Amino acid sequence: MKFASIPWAKPVFVLAAASLLAACTLPRLGPTKSEIFSGSVQKEGDAFIVAVNDRVTRATAVVPALGFSSSFTNAGKLTPDTIRPGDVLGLTIWENVDEGLLATAGTNATPLEEVQVDSEGFIFVPYAGRLRAAGNTPEQLRVMITEKLQDQTPDPQVEVRRLAGDGATVSLIGTVGAQGVYPIERSTRTLSTMLARAGGVTIRPEIAQITVIRGNQQGRVWFQDLYDNPQLDIALRSGDRIIVEEDTRAFTALGATGTQSRVPFETQDLSALEALAQVGGLLSLSSDPTGVFVFRNEPAEIANQVLGRTDLQGAQRMVYVLNLTEPNGMFLARDFVIRDGDTLYVTEAPYAQWTKSLSLITGTLTPFASVQTLTGG
Repeated sequence: MKFASIPWAKPVFVLAAASLLAACTLPRLGPTKSEIFSGSVQKEGDAFIVAVNDRVTRATAVVPALGFSSSFTNAGKLTPDTIRPGDVLGLTIWENVDEGLLATAGTNATPLEEVQVDSEGFIFVPYAGRLRAAGNTPEQLRVMITEKLQDQTPDPQVEVRRLAGDGATVSLIGTVGAQGVYPIERSTRTLSTMLARAGGVTIRPEIAQITVIRGNQQGRVWFQDLYDNPQLDIALRSGDRIIVEEDTRAFTALGATGTQSRVPFETQDLSALEALAQVGGLLSLSSDPTGVFVFRNEPAEIANQVLGRTDLQGAQRMVYVLNLTEPNGMFLARDFVIRDGDTLYVTEAPYAQWTKSLSLITGTLTPFASVQTLTGG
């Protein structure tokens, strides 16, 4: 009797082949749900696996803290003619006497040309002494000189002019319309107006970050927050360096998703649901909606709060599990915040592996197509 003539032979052969293929691991996109769970601390692994719920979404909803310190926000606006170190000034002093302190015989006006403000911001005026010029306007300096001289000569009259120097300036670099050094003028005394003077930002406003460096201090804000929160539109100071750059945060997408790559953030806040949409969503024929995982190294303070503990120290390996088939699964995915450096992984559905096995056994695929299917191509 031939083997092929036995009615039950072919089904038995198919089942045997399926068992053989099951014993041999087929090519796949990554670990299965059971393999991920086997790495949990409860099973002597090194990662805490946590099912996402409302409490977990609240505990992990941490976003980058950007802003300016009080030294930035409390600084008053500069006037456009504020004197700075390196400026060159011209002084003229009139005295209401025939023979004054400074004037030569037959004149009552004394010009002092090209008086340079030194690196510490001071100038020297005869009989008035060393005076601080930097940070003052020409008018304020005029009053200071007049007060110093009026006890030595009657009714002195003083004129102060800026002969050379840019006054107060700032530098702008990065993704702005025109990089360069700009004077602080009456119309550009704040951060937002100076950015507008430089042609605005040349990247999408949602991902633009503005850094201001002032001496040994710096602050950073989102571009959009300048307009949502007027307090962040700080007054500028001479020497400020303004850097406009794109948000560098990113997450990694792997598994049964539309894209497997490192993906930059497109908004200030990014939820798990938005991250899935950003990479093309789940694959209808292979993704398992019960197996959406977020891998993260979580700071100890957050890990303790999530796990209800107080003894953890240092960063902890955490695996957050989202089940989109649960009644509130989509809401939890919408509320769970993705952070910089996260890995978003979606497991394959068991059906996908079974389809691969069955296709290979029954020979419904050509050899080339079989290889592509088995390798997830």
